[in-house]
Amino acid sequence: MVEATLKQFSPYVPKEGETYMNDLQLAHFRHLLESWKAELGQDIDRTVHTMQDEATVFADPNDRASQESDMALELRNRDRERKLIKKIDETIVKIEAGDYGYCESCGVEIGIKRLQARPTASLCIDCKQLEEMRERQVAK
Repeated sequence: MVEATLKQFSPYVPKEGETYMNDLQLAHFRHLLESWKAELGQDIDRTVHTMQDEATVFADPNDRASQESDMALELRNRDRERKLIKKIDETIVKIEAGDYGYCESCGVEIGIKRLQARPTASLCIDCKQLEEMRERQVAK
């Protein structure tokens, strides 16, 4: 669902000599993030209404367990989306502050293509790979 939302936007293609994170680019990513956030909010609202409508009490314990399992899975998904909305809000604040598009770790440009694929990215690809390697080492 998230990928479908991001794919509906045509990718930003910078013109030759265009400065990185100019007003046009920032406007593009802000619009992309706000649209993504709105869609996630609609999904959350739909889930709440669906769960309220489907809140029936089944006499059969198996049916009740199945419904509870489905609701737990749906709530986990919505919790992930709630966290994503928070990250989207933080990213919009970065746009307003003029910090968007630059790696939080080393300060280099993250890159238009990476931001198009993951608009909430806060690390360049090199720093992200280092972070993932560290996480794998700690997990062992």
